[in-house]
Amino acid sequence: MWIIAFLSVLAATIVLERLFFFTKATVNPEKIELNLCEAIYNNDAEQATHIVNGGTTSLHRLFRAGITHWKVDHEAMKMLLEQEVRREIFRWEKGLNLLATIARVTPLLGLLGTVLGMIEIFKKLTGASEAPMVALAGGIWKALFTTVAGLSVAVPVILCYTFLSSKVDNQEETLNRGTDFLLREHILRSGHLQSETDPAIEAAGK
Repeated sequence: MWIIAFLSVLAATIVLERLFFFTKATVNPEKIELNLCEAIYNNDAEQATHIVNGGTTSLHRLFRAGITHWKVDHEAMKMLLEQEVRREIFRWEKGLNLLATIARVTPLLGLLGTVLGMIEIFKKLTGASEAPMVALAGGIWKALFTTVAGLSVAVPVILCYTFLSSKVDNQEETLNRGTDFLLREHILRSGHLQSETDPAIEAAGK
């Protein structure tokens, strides 16, 4: 029971931390894409830099990586953005594997507690001439309590894990769409934003 209680507190901590992170790391993609597209079209490097530095969300970091390395060739840009997407998704998935493990383990811990309780009950009854049914029923009730506790923790944890996983999937789709947007703009307007070019990057590209 103490282990199940500890895992329930740990699961609640993970869920609350992930919800807080998801709130901070999410932004309306249409608005930022529209503003960034306008800045690139107008060759306004200062405005583009201001847009990508205007937040700490995953999409802002993705666009910041693209704008910072705007002068690299298309294949290098594609590899850079794919790496950035993987990095962001890793940050979004932090703690979810542990949450899934808690959801799987707590029912087993509850069942283990019940089995150990039943063993203890029948061990005490072996020396008795006849089984006291009242004591037996009370012992079984106590033994089954750990199973109830394990399931009571596992069910909400599974629901939370499913919800958080759907958020990660949605964010991955958003980042992939952001990558497509940057690659498209990079092909169409690769000559723009030259004022933001890093000379070292430009030399490497040559």
